[in-house]
Amino acid sequence: MTSGEPSRWVRGTERVLVSTKILDLKSEHFRHPVRGTEREFIVAHAPDWVNVVALTPDDRIVVVRQFRFGSNDFSLEIPGGVIESGEDPVAGGVRELMEETGYGGGKVRLLGSVHANPAIQDNRCHIVLVEGAVPSGPVHWDHDEEIQVSTAPAGEVLAWARSGRITHSLSVAALMLFEGTRGV
Repeated sequence: MTSGEPSRWVRGTERVLVSTKILDLKSEHFRHPVRGTEREFIVAHAPDWVNVVALTPDDRIVVVRQFRFGSNDFSLEIPGGVIESGEDPVAGGVRELMEETGYGGGKVRLLGSVHANPAIQDNRCHIVLVEGAVPSGPVHWDHDEEIQVSTAPAGEVLAWARSGRITHSLSVAALMLFEGTRGV
């Protein structure tokens, strides 16, 4: 049994249920164009994010370890954060890398973008590659951040992403996009 092309539901009205510092929770009305089904769906509206694969001249990746409130645990991941309103994703990646790790410099490019969870979120995470990253200045953490910064061989970090040692899904996605650039 094969199925045809799925229909695009038509979005109608929306209303904000809760507005917080990091996201708005919205109720959005949708109608199916063929069946006529109408339903309300909850959507988290958040700013876009950026994650940075920062590769040092000696083929090491900058990694960070920090406490994450959602999982109530420490997380090993790559640097990243929220893109400011109107900010270019590449510029946001360079800024986040410097703020969190003190690393900068090198050749910078956008590797791609992913939807964090398109079932309930409308934002995207952009993946930026910084090649030739070196310590370039002091860190500037947010008030509730404490970050352990280190580097590890690129192959080792990629193995951590494949094995489940790195569990942050957006870091894993970024590292898999990066791995694809290496012909591995």
